[in-house]
Amino acid sequence: MSRSFLILCLSLVGLLLSGPGRVRAQDFTPRVAVPPDSLRAAEKIVAPPADSLGRRFDEARVRLNLERYTRRSTIMGRSLAAFFRFTKPRQEDHGLDAVLLNRQFDQHNFKIVRRVSITPFDAFGYSLNDSLRQPHTFLEKSGNAVHIRTARSRIRQVLLFRVGQPLLPQALAESERLLRQTDEILDARVLVNEATATRDSVDILVYTTDVFSLTGGYELRGGLNQAVVTAGDQNFLGLGHQLSNRYQFGRDLPQTWGYEAGYRAPFRNFVYAEGHYYNEFESHSGGVSARRDFYSPSARWAGALTADVFNLRIVLPRDAPPAEGQPPNYKIRSYTSQTLWVGRALRLRSYDLGYENPGRLIIAGSIINEHHTTNPANTPDDRTRVILLGSVGYSVRRYYKDKYLFGFGRTEDVPAGTLLSFTTGVEHNAVGPRRYFDVRVAGAGYSERQGYLYGSLDFNTFQRVLDGGWEQGLLSGQVLYFTRRFRAGNYLSRHLLNARVTAGFNRYPAEVLLSGVSSNPDGVRGFRPSGQILATSRLLANYEGTVYTPLSLLGFRVAVLAFADMAVVNERIGGGSPFGGDAPYTGFGLGLRFRNELTVLRTFQILLGFYPRGQLSPNGLRLFETNRDSYNFSDFSFGQPSVVQYGIQ
Repeated sequence: MSRSFLILCLSLVGLLLSGPGRVRAQDFTPRVAVPPDSLRAAEKIVAPPADSLGRRFDEARVRLNLERYTRRSTIMGRSLAAFFRFTKPRQEDHGLDAVLLNRQFDQHNFKIVRRVSITPFDAFGYSLNDSLRQPHTFLEKSGNAVHIRTARSRIRQVLLFRVGQPLLPQALAESERLLRQTDEILDARVLVNEATATRDSVDILVYTTDVFSLTGGYELRGGLNQAVVTAGDQNFLGLGHQLSNRYQFGRDLPQTWGYEAGYRAPFRNFVYAEGHYYNEFESHSGGVSARRDFYSPSARWAGALTADVFNLRIVLPRDAPPAEGQPPNYKIRSYTSQTLWVGRALRLRSYDLGYENPGRLIIAGSIINEHHTTNPANTPDDRTRVILLGSVGYSVRRYYKDKYLFGFGRTEDVPAGTLLSFTTGVEHNAVGPRRYFDVRVAGAGYSERQGYLYGSLDFNTFQRVLDGGWEQGLLSGQVLYFTRRFRAGNYLSRHLLNARVTAGFNRYPAEVLLSGVSSNPDGVRGFRPSGQILATSRLLANYEGTVYTPLSLLGFRVAVLAFADMAVVNERIGGGSPFGGDAPYTGFGLGLRFRNELTVLRTFQILLGFYPRGQLSPNGLRLFETNRDSYNFSDFSFGQPSVVQYGIQ
């Protein structure tokens, strides 16, 4: 009896010392008491548990106290409940770490699809990783009330299988990936209903969660009379149609306003029709197009037809600069452009029984026609021309699944594979015909332990037919590396290295790189030069370290990032090596990234940068914000044979 009383007293003392939070006592592990075998691997040794009473900061206790405070009926309690989310989402780890083509349903290949059940969910409050999660806050319920859920007919357009037809290999995994690639769907799961599957037929279950598609913004540009207004819908009426509008007012003469609009409509068989219009700086353009890409390794045909009209207000490079206080000598350049291209993917023979060869041999051809109705100068870079191009290439595409690359916990598809292509053709123009050559090599690999590595190299140039001279050459390359995912408690981190080189050779005197040095995201982010940088060749290098926190504010997940950027620039006329110029431009900084996976404008960043050289501000510091995503993957799909753009500023 005395022994039981002593144990009870010790328990009460432990509860009093722990306070309102719960403290887990040290558990006895039998393996700790056994001396380790020196011949075994060191990593098999089990470390003793940390002393929970000796911790200076108890994160679980603070979280529990805040969660209890949000349950109060006071104004402050309800405000905190609307801002913070304390329910930790259940992560679906199975099948998400370095899974190549998901083959868990291979036993159902070539069975007849009997029924397809599609279940779309609203944008807020639902998760495919946690079936028990429901909308509970006022913001989530309000957002779903004004959101139009994606129609089942739109989801059915993306699926690679049909009722009454055999289920082809990888149709389920590819359909799931294609659903996630659309702008209106955040995440998707495509599964076989094992309970109703038979020897010759299957029922398929499709689950999707939406992105909140309505967008809008108002940005001041120096005062209340100068602003930019944007409005759009990435999923108009739930049909996958995209509508965007941008209006700017309060500008200086000659045109005090500007307007830009676009519309895109999807159809069956992955055909998209698009229209766009632009009117700014007394220049306007517009066009329409219909296209079908090599959306999947199973796609056999691709192509596009475009028609555009341009009426541009330009300044010729050879004109003398205007006198002080006088406007430049603007000229009007009007022309029309039409493009037609068709591509065919040929499947290669497989020598592995039961598995299809992932490689594709692709042949494509294109016709580009530009007809100038108003030609202010008959210069080599300003002419009527017709370009005939043909391409042959070899493509291998694979996709892995992972998390915390560009998103905050959602399923992401990581492309890997190989792409080899050769493009050649001839350009007919008023000055003289030219031949065109382009060679591109790209490859990427992914490993759960080693990370992701991508590399590409592209060289293209023109050759004059009359004298054999080479001109307008361009060498470009990229190396992108993601480290593996590191974990420390509830915090995850990755590191990124990105390097891009663009070198012009025998370029025309008026040609300079369009994005120069201060391009975002692959330039020196946040950099505002004190003068004009007319780069003809450049080398950009970026480092970024990101720590993903468990914090959430109004649905925005929070990450801490550090960056270091460098740009080596060559401003010699005609191009050349990017080295040999002045000292490089650099930038270093810290910041916060807020990302909401449920909205179209997902990323919002607040950064503080320091720039030792060339910055407009005298102290080299700048606090700025941007809503652009950091980086994007380069897919290994084959596109339209075209002339690689160098950029004219």
